[in-house]
Amino acid sequence: MSVTIVVGGQIGSEGKGKIISYLSKENDVVVRSGGPNAGHTVCNEEGTHIFHMLPCGIFNKCKLLLSAATMIDVEILIKEIDEYGIMPERLYIDKYATIIEKRHKDYEKEMYNNKLSTGSGIGYATSERVIRKENLRFVKDIEELNEYCSDVWRIVNDSYDQNKNILIEGTQGMDLSLYHGSYPYVTSRDVSPGTLLGEVGLSPKSVDKIVMVLRTFPIRSCRGPLGNEVTWEKINSIRGSKCEPEVSTVTKRIRRVGEFDFEKVKKAIRICRPDYIALTFVDYINGNDYKVNSYDDLSIETKEFIEKLEKELETPVLLIGTGPSIDDIIDLR
Repeated sequence: MSVTIVVGGQIGSEGKGKIISYLSKENDVVVRSGGPNAGHTVCNEEGTHIFHMLPCGIFNKCKLLLSAATMIDVEILIKEIDEYGIMPERLYIDKYATIIEKRHKDYEKEMYNNKLSTGSGIGYATSERVIRKENLRFVKDIEELNEYCSDVWRIVNDSYDQNKNILIEGTQGMDLSLYHGSYPYVTSRDVSPGTLLGEVGLSPKSVDKIVMVLRTFPIRSCRGPLGNEVTWEKINSIRGSKCEPEVSTVTKRIRRVGEFDFEKVKKAIRICRPDYIALTFVDYINGNDYKVNSYDDLSIETKEFIEKLEKELETPVLLIGTGPSIDDIIDLR
């Protein structure tokens, strides 16, 4: 039995989808909080898959849960359910998960145009839940979702009592936290492990491991601070081979990219206290590390970066992502 929380330690898009999909092979239940303003990417032999609503454990045999704190875009969710053929006996959505309406998205259009929001409607929907807006709807009010409607807190705790392995899928990154991020360039909720547990309905006493996902060069899609910002041309120069500029899975904007910010990550480390780090995009340090499957075969530059990371952050790096696929991982656990 174990409960593992996966969180992002930077500004989102750290590669959480890849790491969660990889870890889900060891788990019986994967539960996600957040909403469609996060697009978790999973690459496998079937192609590239982006999940805005469903948990990333979809390609393994685990149960898939969406917590009461999830903000639901019904159209996106049903599209993902249909595309991947997810049956009601596998997917459970909390009956009090909030429904994002058209008015919520319309309200955020100006913020989207000013690059202050993804325009997903989540912030406005969250504010209506906080003030107990009477016309706010929940999953229990949506006929198309009735067969998936459940008490997720109960399923999670029953699974825990039955000694099942549970994986909690965080979204966004710590510098986007409503309380601990670079306000006002933040998301509409806190994304720390403590908050995730409350959203899912599990006690802090249940947690076995916290995994923080970090990438070698952090990115940001919207406005806001990005320390030591560089160009994608500079990334290509550093890695010694060409890679295309990354594009946001939500806004479709070209992502800004910067050098690793140790001070900001140290703050995230102190708040989250992870047991280990999953480091992704190491091939951005040296292109020869692309899809390498052995630590011994990594370049000197990448090994030196990992050693510096472990020393500065006082946390071991036990998963190393060398490429986009879920199999492109060096597992040192």
